[in-house]
Amino acid sequence: MPNPTAAMLVIGDEILSGRTQDTNTNHLAVKLTEIGIDLREVRVVGDEPADIVAAVNALRARFVYVFTSGGIGPTHDDITADCIATAFGVGIDVREDARAILATNYKNPDKELNEARLRMARIPDGASLIDNPISKAPGFRLGNVHVMAGVPLIFKSMLESILPTLTGGEPLLSVTVRIEAPEGDIAAHLGKLAKATPSLSFGSYPFIQNGVFGCNIVVRGTDKVKLKQAEQSLARLVEKLS
Repeated sequence: MPNPTAAMLVIGDEILSGRTQDTNTNHLAVKLTEIGIDLREVRVVGDEPADIVAAVNALRARFVYVFTSGGIGPTHDDITADCIATAFGVGIDVREDARAILATNYKNPDKELNEARLRMARIPDGASLIDNPISKAPGFRLGNVHVMAGVPLIFKSMLESILPTLTGGEPLLSVTVRIEAPEGDIAAHLGKLAKATPSLSFGSYPFIQNGVFGCNIVVRGTDKVKLKQAEQSLARLVEKLS
């Protein structure tokens, strides 16, 4: 049975402008791989409501799980929660359980929990909260969409809280074989190997090091035996070329 699939939606003008570097996608990919969920697509969209809604609806229809990062803070451009509500066709408002969690951050919540901060307690109808042990402002899950903060430390902590709730498959394993030869010299052999073992994926990643052309061949799959056989076949190719 194939592994469950997932998509990532990274939200924010700061990502597209280059001002902020996205590291959440890499972290998510590693964690999902460990529990047997295949990350199949990643999209980055700016702070445009129509684009966010369209992306959410497209991804949630195609994949088992969708994860978003960014746009759930207290400022005017934090519009992800509203866009999720629009995508699902539900209402959104300050929710008392989310408000109570935020209130624990302040000595005088009646005064300090102002209108801007209360934006972080606005949760779409029907959503369940995602715990945030770092800054308390919760994420949420609605349907198969998990909405999390863009700040990497907070994103990681939110992800840790939801990983046990996900149903995974077989963890994806990989082996890497370094070959000091141009890709053109090994392409035919690699193509035959990939065709003979369709349950494995073969990636070739070229490099130039100290004037030497080479490539790292990365083989991925869930079958340990077939992975070992592929690794041995590539090792024989290395011997032949050396």
